[in-house]
This record gives sequence, structure tokens and C-alpha cells, in this order.
Amino acid sequence: MKVLQLINSLAAGGAEKLLVDSVIGYHNRGIKVDILLLRGGSSPFTDKLKKYPNIKIYDLGIKTNVYNPKLIFFLHKHFKNYDIIHVHLFPALYWASFTRFFNKSKYKMLLTEHSTNNKRRNNPLFQFVDKIIYKQYDYIVPISDSASKNLKNHLGLSYNNIKTINNGIDLKIIRNAKAYSKSSLNLNEEDFVLIQVSSFRYPKDQKTVIKALNFLPKNVHLLLVGEGPLKQEAQDFTHLLNLSNRVHFLNLRTDVPELLKTADIAILSSHYEGLSLSSVEGLASGKPFLSTEAPGLTDVVEGAGLLFPIGDEQKLAEIITKLKNEESFYSEISKKGVERSKNYDIELMIDQYLELYYIMVKN
Repeated sequence: MKVLQLINSLAAGGAEKLLVDSVIGYHNRGIKVDILLLRGGSSPFTDKLKKYPNIKIYDLGIKTNVYNPKLIFFLHKHFKNYDIIHVHLFPALYWASFTRFFNKSKYKMLLTEHSTNNKRRNNPLFQFVDKIIYKQYDYIVPISDSASKNLKNHLGLSYNNIKTINNGIDLKIIRNAKAYSKSSLNLNEEDFVLIQVSSFRYPKDQKTVIKALNFLPKNVHLLLVGEGPLKQEAQDFTHLLNLSNRVHFLNLRTDVPELLKTADIAILSSHYEGLSLSSVEGLASGKPFLSTEAPGLTDVVEGAGLLFPIGDEQKLAEIITKLKNEESFYSEISKKGVERSKNYDIELMIDQYLELYYIMVKN
């Protein structure tokens, strides 16, 4: 069985991380799996894959316009060499669908739906087009129950090929990571450290976490890990609030497990998610995990981590204060998070995808 994973790029993001980690998992199970990128370029993810020379990475150039319809012709050239095409994210999902429509071949196609919502679903034209696009996929796999429910509402009752498979992470990496000294991050050892790991783009909401610092003691610091188009705006906002000495922008990092172990509380402030890998990593870190009451997060966090209303920096600060001041409460939430994270082991996810792959090949 030969599987090709298609995604826009391997720049920063949860879907990209999930793809890389799962591809390594498939490879370790003896599956021939390669990656096709609409846009090339180096990143920590491509660096990680260099350790696996049998996993081929193809790309269509670093300057590729991922919205160019001509990509269909390039995709067909690669697709015909594989049994299964496993697709991730928009617009890759559109071009893969058109490629199959115009070039009938024997390969099967599977789409992982990574989000509970997107802007296309609010546009009547895209609502219509999506129903055509998604018909080209043999299976559609939402990454959480919330994502599945919303997708079914969007596409209608005629789609009976939707199968939910929860995202997963390599729990061993989180479990075995060692904390840094806070001084190595230019902090004092007595500082209380918050961390959010997420790209700087909508629907992430770093600003709410930044504003929460106004309601917290001055020895509370915030680490923001990630890149994205809204990063400069977040930096300017931090400067405007005179919080630049307490908010630390760490860019893209390959040592997220170590950073999570170093921090005192992990946070994800989002308007919506699919099934966030950052949330599972936060739960698994052994530190209390806080998230918004957002679609795609409540399913994972409720009853294990702590929830706060979207955009409510004051409520967030109240929860942080309670955790900071009450050792037993802090310990209780930490232990619940670790226990919940066991439901999202990447090995369980890989088992379910491989089962689906074999069904597709047999049919």
C-alpha cells in the first residue's frame, strides 16, 4: 500500500505537526508514505523528516500560488502513483477534488477535516461548492465530535462516509521532557509563567491572554510560542499596554514539550478549534491547562482542564489567581489533565487511520 499525504505546506501549524508525526508513525508500521506540498520551503517539520530518508517530500516550489487552478495538472502527475491520497486543509482539498473529477484514476481519497468551522461555511456560494467538492472523497474524517457534527450540518444528510478519528500526540515525548530553568529563558526562578502555543492568526486569540496580565501580579509572565500574520499586531498591542517586559515572543520552537514543563500553566485562548494538538499537549504536560469555552475545546478539556468564556480576560485572570494561590487545587487540575490526555495517544489515532486505509484499498 502506497499513501501520499497532500497539504498546502509544512509551515507552522497543528495540522502540519499532526501530519508529520503521523507520517513517521505510518513509516514505523511499514507503510510506504510520502508527502506532497503545494508550496515548498524549510521548517522545523521538514528538518525533523530528514531523519527518515525513505519518506519522500515533493513540492511544487517555494513561490507556488496555492490558489492557482493549474495545480490540478501537477497533482495528477503524482496522484496516479499511489493507492491512497490523504488530503489536509483548504485549498489543497479543493485541488485534490478537482484532480480526481477531471482525471478518473483508481486511487482512493481521504480528507481529514481539521476544524470545527471556517469562513467558507458562512458564504452561500462556498456552501454550494463544498457539497460538490466533498463528494469526490471516499472518506471524510473530522478530528473531533464537534468537527463532525458541524460538518454534517454543513454538508447535509446525504454524506454517509464521515468517520470521526480524534487527533493524537506522542505522549511519550511530553512525558519524558525535562523542564528548563526559568533563568535560561531570561526569567527569575520565582516568576509564575503562563504559556500559549499557537499560530498568530484567527481564530487564536493571544490578545485576551495578554490583557489578563493587567489583573495579575507583576511576577506573572507569558510565553507566546508560534508565528503567523498577526504576530506583529500582538507585539504592538503588548507594547501599547506596557507589558513588553512580561510577554515573551519565542517564535517557532521544536522544544515545546520542554517549554510546557517549564511553565506553570498552559493556556489556549481560541474562538474555535478542531481538536487542538496544543490542548492535548497542555493537558499531558502535568501542568493545569486552561482554554476557552469554544467548539472543539470543550469536548477535550471539560472535566479535566478549566474553561473560561471567549474573550474574557478578567475571568481568565481569576482562574489563574486561584491556581497560583491554592496548591491542592493546582495539583488536582494537573492530575486530571494528564489522565484525560491518555485518550489522545497518537498510536490510537494511527491504528484507526490504518484500519480505514485497509478498508479503502480492499474496496
